[in-house]
Amino acid sequence: MKKLIALILLCLTIVLSCERDDLCPDDTPTTPRLIIDFKDVANPESSKNAFNFRVEDANDSENFLSSFNNVTTDQVILPLKTTEDSTQFAFYEDFGLVDDNGTPDDETDDIDLSNRDVITITYAREDVYVSRACGYKTIFKNVSVTIENDSDNWLQIIDPINDITIIEDETATHFNIRH
Repeated sequence: MKKLIALILLCLTIVLSCERDDLCPDDTPTTPRLIIDFKDVANPESSKNAFNFRVEDANDSENFLSSFNNVTTDQVILPLKTTEDSTQFAFYEDFGLVDDNGTPDDETDDIDLSNRDVITITYAREDVYVSRACGYKTIFKNVSVTIENDSDNWLQIIDPINDITIIEDETATHFNIRH
């Protein structure tokens, strides 16, 4: 009888001392991405699609965002680097469009119609503790976006949504770009 009671107490002690698994719930906010809406340059209140739109790393054309590869969209959601204070992206409009110059069999005289503009996003990073299961997330403060000027910019004007440019969640647009 004493052995049975001891076994039951041992089992209860083991069961009651176990902790639940530390899993980070899917709905826990983690490091946010930058949200940019495209607006019409002539009518800033009106959304405007970018056609045949592509986003890639400005320094590595092989590294592109698969969800923004030759699509039509009026919004782009960008991951920012958490180990550096700036991130550069190349935005393409009319990506992959080619004028064959009336000679479809001769690729040597083809003209690439895509228009590439480079944006640079600069920010200060701050790591914020979320929980033991989720660890830390990075929030971005003093965020600014600039367009590299070239002879044929399709991106025209950048408007921050608020005067205080901080990115700590993905619930709303952070910047508008007019084109």
